[in-house]
Amino acid sequence: MLSLDLALKSLRNRAFSTSLTVGSIALSVALLIGVENVRVGMRESFSNTISQTDLIVGAKGGTIQLLLYSVFGMGSPTNNLSWDTYREWAEHPAVEWTIPYGLGDSHRGFRVIGTNEDFYRHYRYRGGQEIALAEGRAGAEVFDVTLGADVATELGYRLGDEVEVTHGIGEVGFLNHDHLPFAVVGILKKTFTPVDRAVYVTLEGIEAIHFGWEDGAPPMPGEEHTHEEVLAMEEIEITQVTSFFVGAINRRDVLRLQREINDHEGEPMMAVIPGLALNEMWQGIGYAETGLRLVTIFVVLVGLLGMLVSLYTSLNERRREMAILRAVGAGPKRIVALLVMESACLAAAGAIGGLALVYVLLSVGQPIVEAQVGLFIPIRPPGSVELLFLGAVVTAGFLMGFVPALKAYRTALHDGLAVRV
Repeated sequence: MLSLDLALKSLRNRAFSTSLTVGSIALSVALLIGVENVRVGMRESFSNTISQTDLIVGAKGGTIQLLLYSVFGMGSPTNNLSWDTYREWAEHPAVEWTIPYGLGDSHRGFRVIGTNEDFYRHYRYRGGQEIALAEGRAGAEVFDVTLGADVATELGYRLGDEVEVTHGIGEVGFLNHDHLPFAVVGILKKTFTPVDRAVYVTLEGIEAIHFGWEDGAPPMPGEEHTHEEVLAMEEIEITQVTSFFVGAINRRDVLRLQREINDHEGEPMMAVIPGLALNEMWQGIGYAETGLRLVTIFVVLVGLLGMLVSLYTSLNERRREMAILRAVGAGPKRIVALLVMESACLAAAGAIGGLALVYVLLSVGQPIVEAQVGLFIPIRPPGSVELLFLGAVVTAGFLMGFVPALKAYRTALHDGLAVRV
């Protein structure tokens, strides 16, 4: 305890250099822990986007691609499926419920998703939470639109406002369906998932705005259907969907159902299990995560090496201090213990400071990151990996303290008391 007390007093006596060293280590540790929190938060955010869905079915293509454009609103669909094919599988004896998605349109950079009441009834996220409305009602009529929380906030929409859909996906579409606007009837509660950044219309509405597009091109001017003509139709026939989610009656039938869909002899289609597709995606980007973690570890090592250099170079200025301690009875081992304790205290203070800095930045930056990129990083207690990192930093600081300590150990008593010209 005497060595610890001396070490703290010595560090306090050199407050400026101590603060710089601790600050350097704290910033390095904050980067390391921050990257780990972002990594874990990103995985949790992706995993929480969809829950209790057994299969995602779409046109033949890549497993990850189907997951990304259906669940996360990233990328473009490869193809569509006919409505007859969708109904065939929706009525399969092993299927309890389905949620159809019609993709391919956007509104001011946000995805437009055509669906039906099954989305509001069966979609689950974050461990089984249901989709809920903050205002209004779920879209049911042809030109009803329900907005995700972020869409309504960023674009300032209110109930009753008109929304014009753009053909194509992206910030700038190449054709506006402005002759058939939708009316906002509901706004969803915030979910901290891609649901917040989507615009939900009816499948009939998607069909209506594409009347006359049978040959792949828009109708000629004057041939478009008017709003009144569409509403006067007794029934709008839905012809296709992009993908659909499946909930099985019995979880034991999921693999069999997936195999039947993949072997379907009609349209080329595929079914993926969301959890397995996510694992495949993480394996694909695992190298990037490992590389980023290695970079941050090296940053921490640079911070610790800076501490080592600071302690080592300060020994020349502290020769007289060491000699006085030796003269009053402190043996070489006590000098070694003093310097090792100083190094350990610096590392521990930097580790604690870095951890505190991470939580301050998370508290301030969490809503900003969520609003800008849609990534929700939860504020949680340090996990086993973070504690392991902190322990490794303190241990490394403790061990590095032996380098200047051994130099001081070899320094003779008269070397510190001799007058140098």
